Amino acid sequence: MLRPRWIGMLLLCLVVAGVFAWLGQWQLARAVQVNPNPPGATEEVRPIGDVVQPGEYLNDPLVGQRVETSGTWVPGDFLIVESRYNDGVKGYWVTGQLRLGEGETEVTGPVSVAVALGWASTMDAAHAAVETLEREASDADPIDVTGRLIADEGPVLPPHGADPQTMTRMSPAALLGRWHDIEELSVFRPYLASTEALGGLDAISSPAPEEGSTVNWLNIFYAVEWAVFAGFAFYLWYRLAKDAWEKELEDFADDEGEGDGEPAGDAPGGGAAARG
Repeated sequence: MLRPRWIGMLLLCLVVAGVFAWLGQWQLARAVQVNPNPPGATEEVRPIGDVVQPGEYLNDPLVGQRVETSGTWVPGDFLIVESRYNDGVKGYWVTGQLRLGEGETEVTGPVSVAVALGWASTMDAAHAAVETLEREASDADPIDVTGRLIADEGPVLPPHGADPQTMTRMSPAALLGRWHDIEELSVFRPYLASTEALGGLDAISSPAPEEGSTVNWLNIFYAVEWAVFAGFAFYLWYRLAKDAWEKELEDFADDEGEGDGEPAGDAPGGGAAARG
């Protein structure tokens, strides 16, 4: 272990273990929320631009935050999302593109947010709401919208045999692919679940999020994993060095065994014994 080769290997293991230790410390820092939101913070209505900016991910403490904004609906972009449950009943959401007014965010240029406007129990009722909303959107009068910010659910492929345009997840990324007038458009990653139903729809059931723990146990588990990896780096160095040492002992023993042995034909009386 004191040979230059193995000392060099030890130094390499120290570097690797140091990287693993830093990653473990980083996970621990993320595991404990130093300044958690006070109880009921999500129920305070805040301007959307104070909570998140277009293109940014929504941090866990802000999921379900009630926000307010204002803008106009973009005609032709009222779309239906299937398989949405309201108090345990399966139905449909009608969504729309709300083009925000100037000064709502820090971003220059057009900005939009996807809004879930309400729930319908049947597809016919959802289509009827779309027709109503399209007529109202033609007025182009700014409206105020209040609701909860919810993280993007991520797009998924439609069920087998269904219409390729079918959407079953509320994903602004998927909606953006079907919206109009999107040149140089900035879009919020989360969507807004409107508190007030529009277009004759039912209000979306959106209770306040449960108060989460200030400790993220998954991050703590990852931190423990990195500590194990750091210890394994030293064990690997020890195991490799020990295997090399044992191999040298075996080779030394084999060499000594060959040096002590004598050919059978040179043994005293060997010739007579052979003739016997």
